[in-house]
Order: sequence, then C-alpha cells, then structure tokens
Amino acid sequence: MDNTAKNLPWWQLSLFGVGCTIGSGFFLGSSLAIRKSGLFVLLLFLLAAVATLFVYEALAQMTMNSPQKGSFRTYAKEAYGRWAGFGMGWTYWCSEILIIGSTLTALGLFSRFWFPGLPLWMFTAGYAVLGLGVVILGSKGVNKAENFFAIIKIAAILMFIVVAVFGLVRGTGKWSTLYSSSAWLGEGWLGSWKGLLYAFYAFGGIEVMGFMAADLREPKDALKAGRFMLLGVTVLYVLTTGLCLLFVSHEKVVHSKSPIVAALEVMGLPVIVHIINAVMIIAGFSILVASLYAVSTMLVTLAKDKDAPQWLAVTKGKRELPLYALAINSLGLCVSIVLALLLPKQIFEHMTTAAGLVILYTWLFILASYLKLLKPGAGGWVKSCTAMLFIAAAVGGILLESSGRPGFWSSLLIILVIGLITLFMQHIWKRQEAQ
Repeated sequence: MDNTAKNLPWWQLSLFGVGCTIGSGFFLGSSLAIRKSGLFVLLLFLLAAVATLFVYEALAQMTMNSPQKGSFRTYAKEAYGRWAGFGMGWTYWCSEILIIGSTLTALGLFSRFWFPGLPLWMFTAGYAVLGLGVVILGSKGVNKAENFFAIIKIAAILMFIVVAVFGLVRGTGKWSTLYSSSAWLGEGWLGSWKGLLYAFYAFGGIEVMGFMAADLREPKDALKAGRFMLLGVTVLYVLTTGLCLLFVSHEKVVHSKSPIVAALEVMGLPVIVHIINAVMIIAGFSILVASLYAVSTMLVTLAKDKDAPQWLAVTKGKRELPLYALAINSLGLCVSIVLALLLPKQIFEHMTTAAGLVILYTWLFILASYLKLLKPGAGGWVKSCTAMLFIAAAVGGILLESSGRPGFWSSLLIILVIGLITLFMQHIWKRQEAQ
C-alpha cells in the first residue's frame, strides 16, 4: 500500500463510521425493535452497543497489529486458511446485498410518505438506477460524501431532540409513559428478546471502519475512533428513541413509518416532518451508494485473490470502473425490486432480519479470527465471549415468532450455499496445489 495514502485522522474515521452506521437501520429498523420491546428497547440498544464495541475492539486490535486493506477478510484468511477468507468475503458480500435491499425498501417507504398511491417497487427500482448511476459517474469523494451526510444526519437527530424537549415542556408528550409497566415491556420479555436483533441492526456498518482504519495516520488511533463513534451514536439512539416513545406508544409504531416522523406528527409540526423525511431519504441514499461501491470493490478484491471469477477484476475507462462487478450487484438489486413487487407489506422486515443475521455471522468470524491470531488474555476472552453470547441471543430470539423465521431461514440458506461452495473450492485448490 502506498504510505502517502495513510493520512486519515482518527476523527474522520469516527465521522465516516457515523455515516456508515446511522441510516435506515435506525431511522426505520428501530420501529421493529420498538414494536416488540417497548421502552425496553433502550436497554437493548445499550446491550447491542456493548457487544458491537467488543467486536470493533477485536477488529481494531488486529488492524493495529497488521493494517490490511482487506481487513477482517484478510485476518480470517491468516487465522484459518484460504477457505476462511473465501467464505468470509462472500458472506460479507451477501450481507451487504441484503442491506442494500433493506435500504432500497426503506427509501421506498420514506418516499411513499409523500406519494402513498405509488407502488413500493417503483421507488426501489428508481433508487437502484440512481444509485448505480452515481457510482458509474464517479467513485471519488465517497468518503467525503459520507462525512458530509454524517453531519446532516447528526444535525437532523439533534434538531429532533431539541424539538421533542420543547414538546415535552409544552405538555404534548406523556411523562407518565416512563412509569407504565406495559410501555416498558412491550410484548413481554419474549418480545424484548425478539427485538434484540433489530437493535443490533442499527449498529450495522461498524465493520466498514476496518477497511478505512488501514489508512489512519496512526494505527493505534483505531480504538479511539471506534469508541468515540459508538459512544456518540449510542447516546443519540437512546435519547431519540426514548423521546419518540414519550409521544407515540409502542403499539402505534408501525414498520412502514419512522418513529421520529410519527412523534413529530403527534407534536403537530408538519414542516419539520417533511424536513426529517427528506433527511432520511438523503441519508439512506448515501448509504446505498457507499454500499454499492463497497460490494463492487469487494468483488474486485475477491477476483484479484482468485476467490472469484477473474473477469470480475476487469475495470473499464479512465475511472477504472468495475463494470462487471456492478453488473453482478445489479442482479441483487433486481431481486430486491421483485420482492418489493411480490411482498410489499412484509419485505422490509424479512430483508432487515436476513441482513441483520448475516452481518452478525460476519461479526462472529471477526471475533474468532481475533482469538486465533492475537491470543488475547483473560480480558479479551471475556469481551469476545460476551459479544458472542449477545449475538447468539439475538439470533435465537428471531426463532420465537413466525414473522422473523423467513429471514432466519434465508440467512441459513445463504451460509449453507457459501459453505458448500467453499468445500467444493477446497477440492479444486488441493488439486491445483498437487499439480
């Protein structure tokens, strides 16, 4: 790697992490957690934040020990062999494709706030074409764009917090909600267990910081950047969600509308509702573009390492666009559009569940690679096992209700297919080595 590229200050990495994390997973995905958990979702956010911190610390310590552009995929390969790097790369690609599908659906739902008569699939198709167009026109400045949109997201959330506080002062909200057992437990303890996955999903994207951390001026700042970013995001999540539930009861939160928008409607502030809705669309679209660029880059990297067809590494034009990789990713977008056409009411929950589960499988492998490579002391083992326990609880909670099972079985099918392909590739690699 060119050392001149390593010029990223830690605060920019933190801001980039905010840009990759705060998106539809929080603005809309949190509605699923709230619906099932009530005010207990605040504790779920804290638990998910702790586990996410432990995962990021493991990744950051591997980065500090050996900065690699391939990040957790490279570390998996070093820890367990080529099969692990192959499986990790394709698992992460699948998780990002699912996240893109979930983001497209969220963008469609946000847009239907203004155009309720139009079908969901039309919006998903439109945003997919726009996203691909932006990536094709130029990938330079993706990092700057994420930083810019991160500031917009933070500003919008802070604006909501200020407005909500004024609403409470005016008496619009209900402080009594804090003293209601039904408001805290939502659908009961089992409901809270079910909501844990969606609390985790709001932190999805933390692993992307691992790719950028290789460009830090000081690799040792990776830990500081992640901790600062997670602390800020967690505080914003807890404050915003808690305030929302003082205006809208968890029973009235629906998966097709952001809790923030629902709370602002109760306050009778239509202008701010439209502003927030516009910000959510901009924020979601920025994550869509960044994810499209990331998964295309991942395919090129896999191809260069001979873990994907060689033609996927071919780039075209002065911008060196990975057109073949973009074409493959376009097929994933088409699947999202078709699902939005066939299952307009259930698609967001199914896509979000599957995406959240697959990204958690990736996090488990990050922890396993950390334990194998760095062989930490008792503190590292306790943190890693705690994170694994929380992740296992989030995965298990989805099996408790029928609406979450399609996403669960879809995630297992993805892992099964990748596992079978990996076994097949191992035979080919052994044969090549024997020749």
